[in-house]
Amino acid sequence: MAHFDVRSSELPLKEIPGDLGLPILGPISDRYNYNYFQGHTEFIKSHMEEYNSTIFRMNILPGEFVNVPDPKVIVLADAVSFPILFDHSKVEKKDLIVGTYVPSTSFTGGYKVSGYLDPSDEKHGKLKSLFIGLFASIHHKTIPVSQKYFATLFDNLDSDVAAKGQASFNTYSDNMIFELLLHVFYNIDPAKLGNKGSSMIRKWLFVQFHPIITIGLPKWLSWIEDTLLHTFPCPSFLVKSDYQKIYDAIYASSTPVFDEAKKLGLSKEETCHNLVFMSGANAYAGLRPLFHGLMEWLYLGGEKLHKELAKEIRAVVKSEDGVVTLVSVEKMKLTKSVVFEIFRMEPAAPHQYARAREDMVISSHNASYQVKKGEVLFGYQLLAMRDPLIFENPNEFRGTRFMGEEGEKLLKHAYWSNERQTVDPTADNKQCAGKDSYYC
Repeated sequence: MAHFDVRSSELPLKEIPGDLGLPILGPISDRYNYNYFQGHTEFIKSHMEEYNSTIFRMNILPGEFVNVPDPKVIVLADAVSFPILFDHSKVEKKDLIVGTYVPSTSFTGGYKVSGYLDPSDEKHGKLKSLFIGLFASIHHKTIPVSQKYFATLFDNLDSDVAAKGQASFNTYSDNMIFELLLHVFYNIDPAKLGNKGSSMIRKWLFVQFHPIITIGLPKWLSWIEDTLLHTFPCPSFLVKSDYQKIYDAIYASSTPVFDEAKKLGLSKEETCHNLVFMSGANAYAGLRPLFHGLMEWLYLGGEKLHKELAKEIRAVVKSEDGVVTLVSVEKMKLTKSVVFEIFRMEPAAPHQYARAREDMVISSHNASYQVKKGEVLFGYQLLAMRDPLIFENPNEFRGTRFMGEEGEKLLKHAYWSNERQTVDPTADNKQCAGKDSYYC
Protein backbone atom coordinates (compact mmCIF):
# COMPACT_ATOMS: atom_id res chain seq x y z
CA MET A 1 0.00 0.00 0.00
CA ALA A 2 1.33 3.42 -0.90
CA HIS A 3 2.14 5.80 1.95
CA PHE A 4 0.49 9.23 1.74
CA ASP A 5 0.87 12.26 3.98
CA VAL A 6 -1.44 15.24 4.32
CA ARG A 7 0.83 17.55 2.35
CA SER A 8 1.11 15.06 -0.51
CA SER A 9 -2.68 14.81 -0.82
CA GLU A 10 -2.94 18.59 -1.24
CA LEU A 11 -0.53 18.75 -4.19
CA PRO A 12 -1.05 17.57 -7.79
CA LEU A 13 0.18 14.00 -8.30
CA LYS A 14 2.57 13.83 -11.25
CA GLU A 15 4.66 11.17 -12.93
CA ILE A 16 8.36 11.48 -12.15
CA PRO A 17 10.01 12.99 -15.25
CA GLY A 18 13.28 11.79 -16.73
CA ASP A 19 14.59 10.18 -19.91
CA LEU A 20 16.87 7.29 -18.95
CA GLY A 21 17.80 6.57 -22.56
CA LEU A 22 18.54 3.20 -24.14
CA PRO A 23 20.06 0.34 -22.11
CA ILE A 24 23.87 0.68 -21.84
CA LEU A 25 23.93 3.88 -23.95
CA GLY A 26 21.69 5.86 -21.58
CA PRO A 27 23.81 5.19 -18.49
CA ILE A 28 27.02 5.93 -20.42
CA SER A 29 25.61 9.25 -21.66
CA ASP A 30 24.47 10.28 -18.19
CA ARG A 31 27.79 9.24 -16.67
CA TYR A 32 29.86 11.31 -19.09
CA ASN A 33 27.62 14.35 -18.82
CA TYR A 34 27.44 14.10 -15.03
CA ASN A 35 31.14 13.47 -14.44
CA TYR A 36 32.81 15.38 -17.26
CA PHE A 37 30.96 17.41 -19.89
CA GLN A 38 28.60 19.31 -17.57
CA GLY A 39 29.76 18.43 -14.08
CA HIS A 40 27.61 17.23 -11.21
CA THR A 41 25.77 20.40 -10.24
CA GLU A 42 25.26 21.73 -13.77
CA PHE A 43 23.96 18.33 -14.89
CA ILE A 44 21.39 18.29 -12.08
CA LYS A 45 20.42 21.94 -12.63
CA SER A 46 20.00 21.48 -16.39
CA HIS A 47 17.64 18.56 -15.82
CA MET A 48 15.69 20.51 -13.19
CA GLU A 49 15.16 23.24 -15.79
CA GLU A 50 14.37 20.80 -18.59
CA TYR A 51 11.74 18.94 -16.56
CA ASN A 52 10.64 21.95 -14.48
CA SER A 53 11.01 19.70 -11.46
CA THR A 54 13.40 19.19 -8.56
CA ILE A 55 12.51 15.49 -8.61
CA PHE A 56 13.44 13.46 -11.70
CA ARG A 57 15.04 10.22 -12.90
CA MET A 58 18.62 9.72 -14.06
CA ASN A 59 21.29 7.04 -14.35
CA ILE A 60 24.20 7.07 -11.95
CA LEU A 61 26.75 4.28 -11.83
CA PRO A 62 30.38 3.32 -12.44
CA GLY A 63 31.46 1.57 -15.66
CA GLU A 64 29.92 -1.36 -17.46
CA PHE A 65 31.88 -4.09 -15.68
CA VAL A 66 31.53 -2.77 -12.13
CA ASN A 67 28.83 -4.78 -10.41
CA VAL A 68 25.88 -2.56 -9.50
CA PRO A 69 22.29 -3.81 -9.25
CA ASP A 70 20.64 -0.96 -11.17
CA PRO A 71 21.82 2.41 -12.53
CA LYS A 72 18.43 4.14 -12.18
CA VAL A 73 17.90 6.64 -9.35
CA ILE A 74 15.35 9.31 -8.45
CA VAL A 75 16.99 12.68 -7.80
CA LEU A 76 15.79 14.81 -4.87
CA ALA A 77 17.17 18.34 -5.19
CA ASP A 78 14.97 20.49 -2.94
CA ALA A 79 14.66 21.01 0.81
CA VAL A 80 11.13 19.57 1.01
CA SER A 81 11.71 16.16 -0.57
CA PHE A 82 15.23 15.64 0.81
CA PRO A 83 14.28 14.72 4.43
CA ILE A 84 12.52 11.54 3.26
CA LEU A 85 16.05 10.11 3.23
CA PHE A 86 16.05 10.29 7.04
CA ASP A 87 12.69 8.58 7.62
CA HIS A 88 13.80 5.01 8.25
CA SER A 89 10.23 3.76 8.49
CA LYS A 90 9.88 4.58 4.77
CA VAL A 91 13.39 4.07 3.40
CA GLU A 92 16.30 1.73 4.02
CA LYS A 93 20.00 2.51 3.88
CA LYS A 94 21.52 -0.93 3.36
CA ASP A 95 24.47 -0.89 0.92
CA LEU A 96 23.88 2.73 -0.09
CA ILE A 97 26.64 4.75 1.56
CA VAL A 98 28.05 5.86 -1.82
CA GLY A 99 25.14 5.01 -4.07
CA THR A 100 24.46 1.78 -5.91
CA TYR A 101 28.14 0.78 -5.90
CA VAL A 102 29.29 -1.44 -3.02
CA PRO A 103 33.01 -2.29 -2.71
CA SER A 104 34.09 -5.81 -1.82
CA THR A 105 34.16 -6.64 1.89
CA SER A 106 37.75 -7.78 1.32
CA PHE A 107 38.68 -4.11 1.85
CA THR A 108 37.36 -4.35 5.42
CA GLY A 109 38.58 -7.74 6.58
CA GLY A 110 35.61 -9.63 5.18
CA TYR A 111 33.10 -7.72 7.31
CA LYS A 112 30.23 -5.56 6.12
CA VAL A 113 30.94 -2.48 8.20
CA SER A 114 28.35 -0.24 9.84
CA GLY A 115 28.22 2.31 7.01
CA TYR A 116 26.54 -0.28 4.79
CA LEU A 117 24.05 -1.48 7.42
CA ASP A 118 20.47 -0.29 7.75
CA PRO A 119 19.41 1.05 11.18
CA SER A 120 16.99 -1.88 11.45
CA ASP A 121 19.99 -4.23 11.61
CA GLU A 122 20.77 -5.07 15.24
CA LYS A 123 24.50 -4.91 14.55
CA HIS A 124 24.16 -1.35 13.26
CA GLY A 125 22.70 -0.25 16.58
CA LYS A 126 25.51 -1.88 18.53
CA LEU A 127 28.25 -0.35 16.40
CA LYS A 128 26.63 3.08 16.32
CA SER A 129 26.31 3.01 20.13
CA LEU A 130 29.98 2.13 20.32
CA PHE A 131 30.95 5.07 18.10
CA ILE A 132 28.77 7.51 20.04
CA GLY A 133 30.44 6.32 23.23
CA LEU A 134 33.88 6.79 21.68
CA PHE A 135 33.11 10.37 20.67
CA ALA A 136 31.72 11.13 24.11
CA SER A 137 34.93 9.82 25.70
CA ILE A 138 37.17 12.17 23.68
CA HIS A 139 35.29 15.42 24.33
CA HIS A 140 37.84 16.56 26.89
CA LYS A 141 40.80 16.29 24.52
CA THR A 142 39.27 17.20 21.16
CA ILE A 143 40.26 20.87 21.27
CA PRO A 144 43.67 20.70 23.04
CA VAL A 145 44.94 17.97 20.71
CA SER A 146 43.54 19.78 17.68
CA GLN A 147 45.28 23.00 18.77
CA LYS A 148 48.60 21.20 18.85
CA TYR A 149 48.24 19.81 15.32
CA PHE A 150 46.91 23.04 13.84
CA ALA A 151 49.72 25.02 15.45
CA THR A 152 52.23 22.78 13.68
CA LEU A 153 50.31 23.07 10.40
CA PHE A 154 50.31 26.88 10.45
CA ASP A 155 53.96 26.99 11.54
CA ASN A 156 54.77 24.96 8.43
CA LEU A 157 52.69 27.30 6.27
CA ASP A 158 54.46 30.35 7.72
CA SER A 159 57.85 28.75 7.07
CA ASP A 160 56.95 27.98 3.45
CA VAL A 161 55.65 31.49 2.84
CA ALA A 162 58.82 32.98 4.33
CA ALA A 163 61.06 30.72 2.26
CA LYS A 164 59.15 30.41 -1.03
CA GLY A 165 56.52 33.12 -0.96
CA GLN A 166 53.70 30.59 -1.07
CA ALA A 167 52.35 27.54 0.76
CA SER A 168 49.80 24.77 0.16
CA PHE A 169 47.25 24.49 2.96
CA ASN A 170 45.63 21.43 1.38
CA THR A 171 48.88 19.47 1.26
CA TYR A 172 49.65 19.99 4.93
CA SER A 173 46.00 19.62 5.92
CA ASP A 174 45.57 16.31 4.09
CA ASN A 175 48.57 14.86 5.89
CA MET A 176 47.66 16.30 9.27
CA ILE A 177 44.00 15.23 9.49
CA PHE A 178 44.47 11.46 9.73
CA GLU A 179 47.32 11.84 12.22
CA LEU A 180 45.07 14.08 14.32
CA LEU A 181 42.22 11.56 14.19
CA LEU A 182 44.45 8.66 15.21
CA HIS A 183 45.80 10.72 18.12
CA VAL A 184 42.40 11.92 19.35
CA PHE A 185 40.59 8.61 18.90
CA TYR A 186 43.29 6.14 19.94
CA ASN A 187 46.34 8.04 21.27
CA ILE A 188 48.40 6.71 18.36
CA ASP A 189 51.69 8.49 17.68
CA PRO A 190 52.02 9.18 13.90
CA ALA A 191 55.55 7.77 14.09
CA LYS A 192 54.02 4.36 14.76
CA LEU A 193 53.00 4.33 11.10
CA GLY A 194 56.24 5.92 9.96
CA ASN A 195 54.42 9.24 9.54
CA LYS A 196 52.80 7.68 6.47
CA GLY A 197 49.35 6.98 7.86
CA SER A 198 47.72 9.66 5.73
CA SER A 199 49.16 8.38 2.46
CA MET A 200 48.24 4.81 3.45
CA ILE A 201 44.61 5.67 4.13
CA ARG A 202 44.35 7.71 0.92
CA LYS A 203 45.58 4.76 -1.15
CA TRP A 204 43.11 2.46 0.59
CA LEU A 205 40.26 4.88 -0.09
CA PHE A 206 41.25 5.39 -3.73
CA VAL A 207 41.61 1.72 -4.62
CA GLN A 208 38.34 0.92 -2.85
CA PHE A 209 36.21 3.74 -4.28
CA HIS A 210 37.87 4.59 -7.61
CA PRO A 211 34.84 3.41 -9.66
CA ILE A 212 32.93 6.48 -8.41
CA ILE A 213 35.84 8.97 -8.26
CA THR A 214 36.85 11.60 -10.80
CA ILE A 215 40.28 13.21 -10.64
CA GLY A 216 39.71 16.31 -12.76
CA LEU A 217 41.46 15.58 -16.05
CA PRO A 218 40.65 17.89 -19.01
CA LYS A 219 37.40 17.00 -20.79
CA TRP A 220 39.21 15.72 -23.88
CA LEU A 221 40.95 13.14 -21.67
CA SER A 222 37.74 12.06 -19.94
CA TRP A 223 37.54 8.79 -21.88
CA ILE A 224 40.97 7.80 -20.53
CA GLU A 225 40.00 8.51 -16.93
CA ASP A 226 36.63 6.81 -17.36
CA THR A 227 38.21 3.72 -18.90
CA LEU A 228 40.93 3.42 -16.28
CA LEU A 229 38.89 4.26 -13.19
CA HIS A 230 35.30 3.32 -13.93
CA THR A 231 35.45 0.12 -15.96
CA PHE A 232 36.77 -2.50 -13.53
CA PRO A 233 37.13 -2.51 -9.73
CA CYS A 234 40.64 -3.01 -8.37
CA PRO A 235 41.42 -5.94 -6.04
CA SER A 236 41.98 -5.24 -2.36
CA PHE A 237 45.37 -6.97 -2.25
CA LEU A 238 46.87 -3.81 -3.78
CA VAL A 239 46.43 -2.03 -0.45
CA LYS A 240 46.30 -4.98 1.93
CA SER A 241 49.70 -4.24 3.47
CA ASP A 242 48.91 -0.59 4.20
CA TYR A 243 45.48 -1.48 5.55
CA GLN A 244 46.95 -4.11 7.84
CA LYS A 245 49.42 -1.62 9.32
CA ILE A 246 46.62 0.82 10.14
CA TYR A 247 44.47 -2.01 11.50
CA ASP A 248 47.30 -3.27 13.72
CA ALA A 249 47.99 0.22 15.09
CA ILE A 250 44.33 0.78 15.98
CA TYR A 251 43.95 -2.75 17.35
CA ALA A 252 46.90 -2.26 19.72
CA SER A 253 45.47 1.03 21.01
CA SER A 254 41.76 0.29 21.41
CA THR A 255 41.47 -1.83 24.56
CA PRO A 256 38.84 0.48 26.15
CA VAL A 257 36.72 0.32 22.99
CA PHE A 258 37.07 -3.46 22.83
CA ASP A 259 35.93 -3.72 26.44
CA GLU A 260 32.73 -1.89 25.55
CA ALA A 261 32.34 -3.91 22.35
CA LYS A 262 32.54 -7.15 24.30
CA LYS A 263 29.58 -6.04 26.42
CA LEU A 264 27.62 -5.61 23.18
CA GLY A 265 28.61 -9.03 21.87
CA LEU A 266 31.02 -7.73 19.23
CA SER A 267 34.38 -9.36 18.55
CA LYS A 268 37.63 -7.39 18.66
CA GLU A 269 38.28 -8.15 15.00
CA GLU A 270 34.92 -6.92 13.70
CA THR A 271 35.08 -3.89 15.97
CA CYS A 272 38.55 -2.96 14.76
CA HIS A 273 37.63 -3.22 11.08
CA ASN A 274 34.70 -0.93 11.80
CA LEU A 275 36.98 1.50 13.62
CA VAL A 276 39.32 1.65 10.62
CA PHE A 277 36.41 2.34 8.27
CA MET A 278 34.89 4.93 10.59
CA SER A 279 38.24 6.69 11.03
CA GLY A 280 39.25 6.54 7.36
CA ALA A 281 36.14 6.47 5.17
CA ASN A 282 33.83 8.48 7.44
CA ALA A 283 35.97 10.88 9.50
CA TYR A 284 39.04 11.41 7.31
CA ALA A 285 37.26 11.37 3.95
CA GLY A 286 34.70 13.80 5.36
CA LEU A 287 37.13 16.18 7.03
CA ARG A 288 39.44 16.58 4.01
CA PRO A 289 36.97 18.50 1.84
CA LEU A 290 35.54 20.18 4.93
CA PHE A 291 38.86 21.76 5.88
CA HIS A 292 39.51 22.76 2.27
CA GLY A 293 36.10 24.41 2.16
CA LEU A 294 36.59 26.19 5.47
CA MET A 295 39.75 27.90 4.26
CA GLU A 296 38.31 28.77 0.86
CA TRP A 297 35.07 30.30 2.12
CA LEU A 298 36.74 32.09 5.03
CA TYR A 299 39.03 33.75 2.51
CA LEU A 300 36.09 34.67 0.28
CA GLY A 301 34.24 36.06 3.31
CA GLY A 302 36.47 39.13 3.24
CA GLU A 303 38.30 41.34 5.69
CA LYS A 304 35.19 42.65 7.47
CA LEU A 305 34.09 39.12 8.39
CA HIS A 306 37.63 38.22 9.46
CA LYS A 307 37.70 41.14 11.89
CA GLU A 308 34.28 40.30 13.32
CA LEU A 309 35.27 36.68 13.85
CA ALA A 310 38.52 37.67 15.53
CA LYS A 311 36.69 40.08 17.83
CA GLU A 312 34.12 37.49 18.89
CA ILE A 313 36.58 34.64 19.38
CA ARG A 314 39.04 36.75 21.37
CA ALA A 315 36.28 38.09 23.61
CA VAL A 316 34.91 34.63 24.40
CA VAL A 317 38.35 33.12 24.99
CA LYS A 318 39.26 36.02 27.29
CA SER A 319 36.08 35.47 29.31
CA GLU A 320 37.07 31.80 29.69
CA ASP A 321 40.50 32.68 31.13
CA GLY A 322 42.23 32.06 27.82
CA VAL A 323 41.06 28.47 27.43
CA VAL A 324 39.11 27.22 24.41
CA THR A 325 36.59 24.47 25.19
CA LEU A 326 33.59 22.96 23.42
CA VAL A 327 31.42 24.93 25.85
CA SER A 328 33.10 28.21 24.93
CA VAL A 329 32.73 27.44 21.22
CA GLU A 330 28.96 27.23 21.77
CA LYS A 331 29.07 30.89 22.87
CA MET A 332 30.61 31.99 19.56
CA LYS A 333 27.38 32.68 17.67
CA LEU A 334 28.94 34.28 14.60
CA THR A 335 31.67 31.65 14.40
CA LYS A 336 29.11 28.84 14.50
CA SER A 337 26.95 30.55 11.90
CA VAL A 338 29.92 30.99 9.57
CA VAL A 339 30.85 27.32 9.90
CA PHE A 340 27.23 26.26 9.30
CA GLU A 341 27.07 28.50 6.24
CA ILE A 342 30.25 26.93 4.88
CA PHE A 343 28.73 23.48 5.46
CA ARG A 344 25.65 24.66 3.54
CA MET A 345 27.67 25.99 0.64
CA GLU A 346 29.99 23.00 0.44
CA PRO A 347 28.87 19.94 2.43
CA ALA A 348 31.52 17.28 2.93
CA ALA A 349 29.14 14.57 1.68
CA PRO A 350 27.12 16.19 -1.12
CA HIS A 351 25.16 13.03 -1.96
CA GLN A 352 22.90 10.86 0.19
CA TYR A 353 21.00 7.75 -0.82
CA ALA A 354 18.14 5.53 0.34
CA ARG A 355 15.84 2.83 -1.05
CA ALA A 356 12.05 2.97 -0.74
CA ARG A 357 10.72 0.31 1.65
CA GLU A 358 7.24 0.55 0.15
CA ASP A 359 5.22 2.35 -2.49
CA MET A 360 4.91 5.94 -1.34
CA VAL A 361 4.33 9.52 -2.43
CA ILE A 362 7.12 12.10 -2.15
CA SER A 363 6.45 15.83 -2.32
CA SER A 364 8.47 18.77 -3.56
CA HIS A 365 7.32 22.37 -3.08
CA ASN A 366 4.71 22.20 -5.83
CA ALA A 367 3.95 18.59 -6.73
CA SER A 368 3.79 15.01 -5.48
CA TYR A 369 5.30 11.94 -7.13
CA GLN A 370 4.65 8.21 -6.85
CA VAL A 371 7.72 6.18 -5.86
CA LYS A 372 7.70 2.40 -6.11
CA LYS A 373 9.08 0.01 -3.51
CA GLY A 374 12.76 -0.71 -4.14
CA GLU A 375 13.52 2.45 -6.11
CA VAL A 376 16.71 4.27 -5.11
CA LEU A 377 16.49 7.90 -4.01
CA PHE A 378 19.48 10.15 -4.69
CA GLY A 379 19.54 13.29 -2.55
CA TYR A 380 21.66 16.04 -4.08
CA GLN A 381 22.50 18.04 -0.97
CA LEU A 382 24.42 20.80 -2.75
CA LEU A 383 21.16 22.05 -4.28
CA ALA A 384 18.76 20.97 -1.54
CA MET A 385 20.60 23.32 0.84
CA ARG A 386 20.50 26.08 -1.78
CA ASP A 387 16.75 25.83 -2.20
CA PRO A 388 15.66 29.39 -3.12
CA LEU A 389 12.26 28.87 -1.46
CA ILE A 390 14.01 28.22 1.88
CA PHE A 391 17.25 30.21 1.75
CA GLU A 392 17.25 33.84 0.64
CA ASN A 393 19.86 34.44 -2.08
CA PRO A 394 20.92 30.79 -1.72
CA ASN A 395 24.10 31.03 -3.80
CA GLU A 396 25.43 33.93 -1.73
CA PHE A 397 27.74 33.23 1.20
CA ARG A 398 26.30 34.93 4.28
CA GLY A 399 28.23 34.42 7.48
CA THR A 400 25.32 35.61 9.63
CA ARG A 401 22.67 33.43 7.95
CA PHE A 402 22.16 31.10 10.91
CA MET A 403 22.24 33.75 13.65
CA GLY A 404 19.24 34.92 15.67
CA GLU A 405 15.81 33.37 16.01
CA GLU A 406 15.07 33.30 12.29
CA GLY A 407 18.53 31.98 11.47
CA GLU A 408 18.21 29.13 13.96
CA LYS A 409 14.93 28.09 12.32
CA LEU A 410 16.89 27.39 9.14
CA LEU A 411 18.92 24.67 10.88
CA LYS A 412 16.10 22.17 10.33
CA HIS A 413 16.92 22.50 6.60
CA ALA A 414 20.64 21.83 7.16
CA TYR A 415 21.42 18.21 6.29
CA TRP A 416 25.24 18.03 6.29
CA SER A 417 25.44 15.43 9.12
CA ASN A 418 23.19 12.96 7.25
CA GLU A 419 20.23 14.30 9.25
CA ARG A 420 18.76 17.64 10.20
CA GLN A 421 21.12 19.76 12.29
CA THR A 422 18.35 19.96 14.91
CA VAL A 423 18.49 16.17 15.43
CA ASP A 424 21.07 14.30 17.53
CA PRO A 425 22.82 11.06 16.54
CA THR A 426 21.36 7.87 18.01
CA ALA A 427 21.81 4.15 17.51
CA ASP A 428 18.63 4.18 15.42
CA ASN A 429 19.62 6.70 12.75
CA LYS A 430 22.41 7.12 10.20
CA GLN A 431 23.51 10.55 11.39
CA CYS A 432 27.23 11.09 11.86
CA ALA A 433 28.14 9.87 15.35
CA GLY A 434 30.67 12.68 15.66
CA LYS A 435 28.25 15.52 14.85
CA ASP A 436 28.74 17.17 18.25
CA SER A 437 32.46 16.40 18.46
CA TYR A 438 33.38 18.43 15.38
CA TYR A 439 34.70 15.27 13.69
CA CYS A 440 31.75 14.76 11.35
